[in-house]
Amino acid sequence: METASIEREFLSRPGLEVAPGLLGCVLRHTTPDGTVAVRLTEVEAYQGADDPGSHAFRGRTPRNEVMFGPAGHLYVYFTYGMHFCANVVCDVEGTATAVLLRGGEVIEGSALAATRRLSARTPREYARGPARLVSALGLGRSDNGADLCAPGSPTVLLPGAPVDPERVRTGPRVGVSGPGGDGVGFPWRFWLDGEPTVSPYRPHVPKRRK
Repeated sequence: METASIEREFLSRPGLEVAPGLLGCVLRHTTPDGTVAVRLTEVEAYQGADDPGSHAFRGRTPRNEVMFGPAGHLYVYFTYGMHFCANVVCDVEGTATAVLLRGGEVIEGSALAATRRLSARTPREYARGPARLVSALGLGRSDNGADLCAPGSPTVLLPGAPVDPERVRTGPRVGVSGPGGDGVGFPWRFWLDGEPTVSPYRPHVPKRRK
């Protein structure tokens, strides 16, 4: 497998340019238990202060600090009181742009991933969904801010095999509302057509006032 990490310059671009380019790339994480690597098949772009769906929409906080750059770092956050999710920070420093890693295929360390994903019925479910992907890789709060481009880093983003552009699909983000309340205004989710590791699409459901 390719050992040189992806170039920081590649990630120092707008999120909507970086996101489709991450499809086919490999995120590899090494812990004392071993190494797991996931080939990315589904991602979502988040555009910082201009994006109501972004954690940075209301400005810089201790939680989202890593999102503000520089590019090439991992933004890991805890959500719903039970799951961690991971994003690749991109664009120029200060923009708070990031790409959520939604799904992928475990291509290294499958046995270790299986011990972390005991509820998975098949290998395709090891990293199918953002929380599952993080769990399979063994990422957690301590990995927030990890430099994915640094030589010798235990968490690295690697270039993958070239992806056929005809396979790249785009559509609304999962569970994120657009201007019309249905997410259609933000078709910023990208995935590889025909991949069984792409997570199911669930549209945003507005909360009803009681």
